[in-house]
Amino acid sequence: MSRRTSRPRQPAAPQAPRITPASPCPCGLTAAYGECCGRFHSGSAAAPTCEALMRSRYAAFAVQDAAYLLRTWHPETRPPGVDFDPAMRWTGLEILETTEGSAFHTTGTVTFRAHYTDDGRPDSLHEHSRFVRHEGAWVYATAVFVD
Repeated sequence: MSRRTSRPRQPAAPQAPRITPASPCPCGLTAAYGECCGRFHSGSAAAPTCEALMRSRYAAFAVQDAAYLLRTWHPETRPPGVDFDPAMRWTGLEILETTEGSAFHTTGTVTFRAHYTDDGRPDSLHEHSRFVRHEGAWVYATAVFVD
């Protein structure tokens, strides 16, 4: 017999879409997630450029990988945690401009537009992000919102 309570049931918060290694990568490149950003998220590879790091961080927001986001955030600007809005779904990424940020640089920038829906309403985030090398790896340092 089940126990009944007078408390109303709360609807379950929507979960992030299930992404498998064979799924298309959320970053928008043609490779599967496991061969693209998933290998960075798992720690089996490091992003070789600041654009690759930007794409992998976008994908981490899409799959709600807080550990990866914090691991790739510069310690001087890293927040104590990452909260995901259950009503938000990331739907596409446009890289608009990249400066420096290759294997031969120590800094770089990526200007991008990240598309999302918030409670089903489409919107976007336009940002100019700065990346630096920290202990040999690319990390996200700061950003300026363009719009």
